[in-house]
Amino acid sequence: MPHTRSAKKRVRQTIKRTLRNKARKSRIRTFVRKVEEAIARGDLEAARAAFVKAESELRRGVTKGVLHINTAARKTSRLARKVKALALAQQQGEPQPAGG
Repeated sequence: MPHTRSAKKRVRQTIKRTLRNKARKSRIRTFVRKVEEAIARGDLEAARAAFVKAESELRRGVTKGVLHINTAARKTSRLARKVKALALAQQQGEPQPAGG
């Protein structure tokens, strides 16, 4: 247990920050999951729309200090590659790619 006033304040700040960051990470995961679900369904338009929102959330996570910039870039790149693969598969009339 903290004894000084400043240490007690730090504990309060840490709890608030942890809850805020946890909510933001959960929100990011939700947006990423929506893209992956749209890809799994083979719905290109929904996947593209969800990708735009997911990319925005990933960038916001970097701005807020929840994600490292390279982590967000990696996740964005992988999602973009999956969306592009779905678009190419539909354009060529092939079945959608399994997995990723």
